[in-house]
Amino acid sequence: MHIVCAACGTINRVPDDRLGDQPNCAKCHEALLAPEPAALSDAALPKFLQHTELPVLIDFWAAWCGPCRMMAPQFEAAAREAVDIRFVKVDSDAAPVASRHFNIRSIPTLVLFHRGQEIARQSGVMQASQLLAWARQALAAS
Repeated sequence: MHIVCAACGTINRVPDDRLGDQPNCAKCHEALLAPEPAALSDAALPKFLQHTELPVLIDFWAAWCGPCRMMAPQFEAAAREAVDIRFVKVDSDAAPVASRHFNIRSIPTLVLFHRGQEIARQSGVMQASQLLAWARQALAAS
């Protein structure tokens, strides 16, 4: 399985049976499957989506957004529970190219990708359990 390091952008190959062994990046040695969401920029996001074979769930947010601040701890809790999904945060103000590219019109917006393709989208605040149920249902349907 290929996983892009959120810290340095290196594409790492991790055997499927080793995903539970807390693999580290071959180049920078950061955790590839850290239990907290990774913050990605405009520049890093395309490579991350294209080359990460695990499902990727992106939270488009902004620091000034009250609902985004309510969503943040729920997103972090879900990330700790679902190690088989990479959780990513993209600050829509700091990453305007990604926001335009993915047609983000309101925040918080969650966009779920699998093998580089968008498979589901949801706007608004959700509890961690709702978020995980939504993501699992979308992955099962794809």
